[in-house]
Amino acid sequence: MTEPISDYLCLDLETTGLNPKLDKIIEIGAVKVKGGVIADTFSTFIKPGKALTERVSVLTGIREQDLETAPTIQKVLPEFLEFAEELPLLGHRILFDFSFIKRAAVNEKLTFERSGIDTLKIARKYLPDLPSRRLSDLCEHYGIELHAHRALEDARATHFLYQKLWKEFQPDFEPEPLIYKVKREGPATKAQKQRLVRLLKQYGLTADCEIEMLTKNEASRLIDRILASYGILQK
Repeated sequence: MTEPISDYLCLDLETTGLNPKLDKIIEIGAVKVKGGVIADTFSTFIKPGKALTERVSVLTGIREQDLETAPTIQKVLPEFLEFAEELPLLGHRILFDFSFIKRAAVNEKLTFERSGIDTLKIARKYLPDLPSRRLSDLCEHYGIELHAHRALEDARATHFLYQKLWKEFQPDFEPEPLIYKVKREGPATKAQKQRLVRLLKQYGLTADCEIEMLTKNEASRLIDRILASYGILQK
């Protein structure tokens, strides 16, 4: 009989969307498990530098005012990596959370390589007849208490879900390397930021993001979007 992994970091994020290349982390929740028992937790809002959509606010319960004074990912990331140690990751669709953290780490010239176990993958294999394998539905199936759709609560619930899944099925799931390839994106250049300011002023637009927090690629995409909609900036 195999034994479940007993030391791991259960991770969950709330983000502005589903694409790690375009969207931002707005909350990190993590549960550190040692010997199968919760040893510590990590939770923080993160200022994304872009406006939240109504859909994200409704889904997560996170409001713009919650993020106004939150730290940036640049400040949070070293603290999170220290908390995470070198533990394997556990999560529900863990590659999603890993990809956002890895992209942020690469942009800050930090390393984040991990192996992980995905409770969604386990549920799909062993519970094919359930109508849904969303975290909330699996928690209802197993009688696991789950509060608001928030990062720390979801991470905590996923830890208990893994224990339930292992007890019932004893899945032979070892942590597997998590693969997400990403290239570093440097901050927007001074010239890009100046051009954006001129474009916004000329066309009477208001930015839905903080220009000072943009990467080069983000600034370039925003400039292209404005020009495609409003024409080329007159000199």
